Amino acid sequence: MLTLFMLFVFLIPLFGLMQMSSGQRGPTYPVGATQPPRQLRRQEELSLDDAMADAKRWTDRLGSQVLNLDGTDPASKQAMADASERFTAASAGLADARTPRQAMLARESALEGLHYVNAAREIMGLPAGPQLPELEGQRQAGRVTEERTVRQEDGTVVTASPRATAQTPHYYPGGAVAGRPVPAGWYSVAWWAPAMMTGMWAASSMMLYSSMFAGMAGAPSPAAFEAGDLGGDTGADFDGGDFGGGDFGGFDGGDFGGFDFGFDF
Repeated sequence: MLTLFMLFVFLIPLFGLMQMSSGQRGPTYPVGATQPPRQLRRQEELSLDDAMADAKRWTDRLGSQVLNLDGTDPASKQAMADASERFTAASAGLADARTPRQAMLARESALEGLHYVNAAREIMGLPAGPQLPELEGQRQAGRVTEERTVRQEDGTVVTASPRATAQTPHYYPGGAVAGRPVPAGWYSVAWWAPAMMTGMWAASSMMLYSSMFAGMAGAPSPAAFEAGDLGGDTGADFDGGDFGGGDFGGFDGGDFGGFDFGFDF
């Protein structure tokens, strides 16, 4: 019995020495981590590099279109002004991006600008070019499928149309604005601009949406607008409140044509 005990005592340190000599060592990174910190940092750097490269590719493409294409009528000129604004936003976002998500937001701005360019090209009878990736929430936002006009209590008139007209020169490619859907189409005024600039919707916007899109095929229901669960960027990246060359298409002063900032929903 004593012999077995002495043998056991002798084998324990010997086994430890064998492990050390074989180079087996415990992890040098924090307990619970699946990868060493250095490897995680490298992966984050690669993700940021990829996101930045993708955003730059679309931003450069938008910049080329903005520099080389001019509108020929009010609607195409407005679309190109909006495209130019999105190029400014994408360039600024790209310069400030420090995370993949920030780079993706710059990419979204550039893609939105390219959708504006395609709208301008369509009006002018030019080829639209390669198909663009969808914007965030664009599919859920639907589109305007019939012309409608709504007169609000303050007398403001808002018209939506599936095509550009003299009365509807303001295009929106469709997507989530401050979490709520704005259908793709042409409008008499950029009624979504205040929410895009501030990240919040006025209470009157719910009434406008309900009057404008209730029962319209292809557009989300008023209940879907009220739910506001599309996510997406608030778009509050405008410089000094500029939108499409500084014109909110009839929104003047501080009330934006009946849209009051005093109520958020």
